[in-house]
Order: sequence, then structure tokens, then C-alpha cells
Amino acid sequence: MHTMADPRRYLPLTPQQFHILLALEGGDRHGYGIILDVARRTGGSLRMGTGTLYTAIARLAALELVADTDRSDERRRFYRLTAMGRRVLLAETARLEALVRDAHRLGVRGGRPVRS
Repeated sequence: MHTMADPRRYLPLTPQQFHILLALEGGDRHGYGIILDVARRTGGSLRMGTGTLYTAIARLAALELVADTDRSDERRRFYRLTAMGRRVLLAETARLEALVRDAHRLGVRGGRPVRS
């Protein structure tokens, strides 16, 4: 178990991994529920196929960042965020916020490029 591990050792996450953890922060979900949540939250700009989703989930499960729930059955597997998964999600969010702060300090805002 990775309870004492530094969550930053798992960073950076791929966008797919980040969005899966973010979807599970809202509660346990099955794979299709994760796909729908990500599509809704991103306004459809990130669409995950099942192959991408389950490859990412398998990696997150191997790292003990997500786990199956007792709600899983033969039809659907439900996933939950583990304590370490939540710590990694918080660490990745902080990392991304720092990147945005750096961009803002350089004058990059809302998709407007820095003037040369």
C-alpha cells in the first residue's frame, strides 16, 4: 500500500487519468458513467473511447489510485477513488494551477498569446 508515498511521484498525469480521477471525486462510477461525466464536464472537447478509458483505469488501479467497489457485478464494474488517488488528484491540481499562474505572470490569459 502507498499510504505514505509522496503523491507527486505519480505526476504528471495524462489528461485522461486526470479526468478519470476527477470524475471519481464526484462519487463511484462505472466506465460508461466516467465517459459521460468527462464529456459533459469538458463540453465534449475530451471524448474517451472505451479502449483508452479501460487502459487508463487499469494503470490507475495498478498504482492503487482507483479500486473496484462492492457495487461491481457481472454487468458493470464500478470504480472508486482511493485515499492516495485523492492525494494525487490534489497534487496534480496544484501542479496545473502553478502552470496557469506562471502563464498569467507572463501575460498569457484566455488563449491570448504573449506579444513579442
